[in-house]
Amino acid sequence: MNDIERYLQTLENKKRQADALTLLPLMTEASGYQASLNGTIIGFGKYHYKYDSGHQGDCFVTGFSPRKAQLVVYIMQGFAKYPTLMAKLGTYKTGKSCLYIKKLEDIDLDVLKQLINESVKDMQKMYHCTA
Repeated sequence: MNDIERYLQTLENKKRQADALTLLPLMTEASGYQASLNGTIIGFGKYHYKYDSGHQGDCFVTGFSPRKAQLVVYIMQGFAKYPTLMAKLGTYKTGKSCLYIKKLEDIDLDVLKQLINESVKDMQKMYHCTA
C-alpha cells in the first residue's frame, strides 16, 4: 500500500473517499503524470515558478484534495481559457485556481478529464513540467 492509499483510507467521509478513488486514475490518465501526496493534496507533475518579485518555488501541475466539505480540483492557471468546458461541466464553484465539487455525480467526468488534460497542456507550454 502506498502513501496515497494510506491517506485515503484515513478519510472519515466514505463518500469523499470513494470520489477520491474515482478521481485518482482519471487525473493520472488526463494529466499524464503519476500522483504524489503533498500533505492533504494529491498532486500530479510539478513545475518551477518564479515571479517578477523574485519569489519562486515548486508546485504540482494539477491535483486534488478530498476535503471534508467538498472535493477541490486544482487547475493552476484558472478557468478563463475554458469557458466552453466550464459551461458543460455541471454543478460546481470556483476560486482562482480551485474547482469546488460537492458531489462527483454533479460533474460530467468526461468534461472534467478534458479540462484537466487541456490545462496540463497549457501549463506545459508555459513551464518546464516534470513527473
